[in-house]
Amino acid sequence: MAATQTSTGPGAAAPGPVEAVPDRPPARRTRRVRRRPSVGTGLGLGTAVLYLSLIVLLPLAVVVWRAGKDGPDYFWQAVRTPDSWAALELTLGASALVALVNLVMGTIIAWVLVRDRFPGVAVVDVLIDLPFALPTIVAGLVLLALYGATSPLHINLAYTQAGVVVALLFVTLPFVVRTVQPVLLELDRDMEQAAYSLGASQWVTFRRIILPNLAPAMLSGAGLAFTRSIAEYGSTVLISGNLPFKTEVAAVNVVGRIESDNVTGAAAVSTALLLVAFAVLILLNLVQRWAARRG
Repeated sequence: MAATQTSTGPGAAAPGPVEAVPDRPPARRTRRVRRRPSVGTGLGLGTAVLYLSLIVLLPLAVVVWRAGKDGPDYFWQAVRTPDSWAALELTLGASALVALVNLVMGTIIAWVLVRDRFPGVAVVDVLIDLPFALPTIVAGLVLLALYGATSPLHINLAYTQAGVVVALLFVTLPFVVRTVQPVLLELDRDMEQAAYSLGASQWVTFRRIILPNLAPAMLSGAGLAFTRSIAEYGSTVLISGNLPFKTEVAAVNVVGRIESDNVTGAAAVSTALLLVAFAVLILLNLVQRWAARRG
């Protein structure tokens, strides 16, 4: 309601209505409302954890338990046997080389698929995923026919370490390509055009603008290719010839130990590969978090 104000002095102005100032309500403290997880969320989380436990966690836990049930000394001795150690050295060395080659060639292939236009680009893009769809034992048979003793190209890589590397390159081809390709598609081209307009060369623009944005994806793809390589069996079992101390990879060594009824030794070598893969995955997770902080 309006309040009236009067003045008694001479020559005072006529009284007029004055609006009353309403009382302000006291400030309320904002509370964070914690949402309780719904029944659907709890059911979905429980289902996911149960499935992961049955498919991944429990089998891995059994392998690790089997490897260490006789103590760390036996575990180390099983890993350090001459044939197993040679197989591990070959596997890790070949996998590191494959990851390095994929880091470079996978980035180049992704660049060509995104930035270049040529007839058949869609066909090439589909062929990149062929190693994912093709059974690895079929891939090994194809590689043996192409690079074996009766090679139509007159290139014999059968029963050599080079043949092992070629087989691993075949099965790990898509990893770097498919991790770098989306980043290239979303990369802002205006930054490159601005660099060119300021006089930067193509190499400087790639090194200072493009490469920093691609580096996390490149490293992630190379790490996935490495972890895939250390566990590969099907594509290498035919072309390598499984020669101990020469072309036998760790997965073939594990199969040989199981066939000779040395399950604990096979579990020890498998656990060694598992530890290496786990360390690489942790490193990849740190790289992804670093990339997320960089924005």
